[in-house]
Order: sequence, then structure tokens, then C-alpha cells
Amino acid sequence: MEKIAEKGALGKPVVALPPTHTVTLRVNGSEKKLQLAPWVSLLDALREYVHLTGTKKGCDHGQCGACTVLVNGKRINSCLTLAIMEEGNDIVTIEGLAKGEELHPMQTAFIEHDAYQCGYCTPGQICSAIGLIAEGKAKTPEEIKELMSGNICRCGAYTNILAAVQEVWQQEGGNHE
Repeated sequence: MEKIAEKGALGKPVVALPPTHTVTLRVNGSEKKLQLAPWVSLLDALREYVHLTGTKKGCDHGQCGACTVLVNGKRINSCLTLAIMEEGNDIVTIEGLAKGEELHPMQTAFIEHDAYQCGYCTPGQICSAIGLIAEGKAKTPEEIKELMSGNICRCGAYTNILAAVQEVWQQEGGNHE
């Protein structure tokens, strides 16, 4: 039996990749058993392994919010989170918000207020807005704007996004000053 060469074709050492791990993610109420390398982000696991492409890859540095999903009801940038870290947690993506044909109230508000233009940022904006309302920190439109500032809309639909968030916030008991 021949020994495996320790040097590659260019004479450089061959580095073995670490083994993959079985990771079970609970996504939109369903358990997904995946074989993942330890460095796979939650964003890449959702898009490339679970095939849920609603969550977008914008900057891949946590600066744009296009990858925002909900984990245990809290909004996170899925590009900055390793998938393996979310094992056992409840992950909700844009695809998991509707109940059958009935849209989530935030999805309906975004449609009614035309709070999207190209639509690329919309899944992250909606997940972030739902998380924002659940946090209960925003008390004014200015606070909503500030707490949504991690989600960038290159089309500039901010006025309509604010109107949609305010509508749902008000329906769920928020108060405007």
C-alpha cells in the first residue's frame, strides 16, 4: 500500500480539512439534519443546505441586515453566526412567517404600504421588524428608525418601511408619543 504524499503537486504541504459534523437545525418548525463543516454560517446553511433562499446574502459582514432571521424570537445577522451554534434553537426565516396562505401581519403591512421596491432587503427588513416589536424597546417612530438602522434599503423605501412597522406595532399594543 502506498503512503499518501505529504506534499501537493506544487510541493506545498497538503492540509487535511477538518471533518464535517452532523448538525440538527430547527428551521420554521421542521428539524433539518445537515452535514456541515464547522465554519459554515447559518446564512449559508439556510441557503445552500436547507434551500431556503428568502434570506439574502448582502455584505456577508453583518453590516446590511439582508440576512436577518429570528432565533428564539430574536433578530440576528445569520451571516455572522455559525450554523453549529444554533443547534437546538428555533430559527424562523421569511419562509416560515406565513401560516399557510395567511401572511404574517408584517408581511401584509409591507405590501399595503409598498414598503419594498426591488425586494432584496425585504426579508431581512420584515424579520428585523418582527424582532424589533418583540423586543418592546421602541416607543417612538425615531426609536423604530434607530433600532431598524442595521437594515439597509438601497432603494430608499424607509418611509414606507416605517409606516408598515408602525402599523403592526400599533396593532400589537405599541404607543406613539
